[in-house]
Amino acid sequence: MTSATRQPETPAAAVPPRLIATDLDGTLLRDDKSVSPRTVAALAAAEEAGIEVFFVTGRPARWMDVVSDHVHGHGLAICGNGAAVVDLHGGPGAHRFVKVRELARENALDAALLLREAAPGTVYAIEQTYGFHQEPDYPALHMEIPDNLAPAEDLLAPDGPGAEEPVLKILAYHPTVDPDAFLTLARLAIGDRATVTRSSPSALLELSGPGVSKASTLALCCAERGISHEEVVAFGDMPNDVEMLTWAGRSYAMGNAHPDVIAAASGRTVANNDDGVAVVIERMLAQRA
Repeated sequence: MTSATRQPETPAAAVPPRLIATDLDGTLLRDDKSVSPRTVAALAAAEEAGIEVFFVTGRPARWMDVVSDHVHGHGLAICGNGAAVVDLHGGPGAHRFVKVRELARENALDAALLLREAAPGTVYAIEQTYGFHQEPDYPALHMEIPDNLAPAEDLLAPDGPGAEEPVLKILAYHPTVDPDAFLTLARLAIGDRATVTRSSPSALLELSGPGVSKASTLALCCAERGISHEEVVAFGDMPNDVEMLTWAGRSYAMGNAHPDVIAAASGRTVANNDDGVAVVIERMLAQRA
């Protein structure tokens, strides 16, 4: 498999970029979930200059309507923290899954039970390619009606709801634990059964298949295109972006980023509400002129 660990090679600043990989919430999107006209123009200018743009997000495919109007070129997005590569050209509700990296139900159930033992009170929701299921006590965090309400043990059973569909990730919520402490606790409790990260300011964790992350799926997509990590410029703001920012040749933490993201990135830009992604793209294109 293509490595998602950055190796010291040619200084990244000397390598012309071929691909921009940007997170959405807290990064490309403003806090009102809009894409500013300045950012739309910057993305279009990058594509016109021959630089591919990948949206790389924790969002499921069905939540990609926020950027469907801004698809240029290939229109591919990495969703679910690397669990799926989606073609956005069909528009909202008609996305095509190009690649799926699922979380095996056995791993998912083991991880859920281990985390609940380590942090009693943890409740779960299950993301699939098309389905969304949750436990009865899981809070209404996602503004949608779940397909099924049942305990995680039933939802993740081999013959459970949506058994014919891959599980992309589990969402684990705790009402009282500190978010960063919850992430550390979960990683220790779950070990290599799943990849654990978070993108929410609350104690909401995201569990994907072992080795599945934004970085590892982006590395696979780049390898298919003959693009090296040195030719990638990445943007992010939360812990689920850390591996991607570490892997990319050049990476930028937003002005509103989590401290771990600031430590991982090779550079910083202004906040999402100040069009931080556009600021960097504009400067990058000006330097190429």
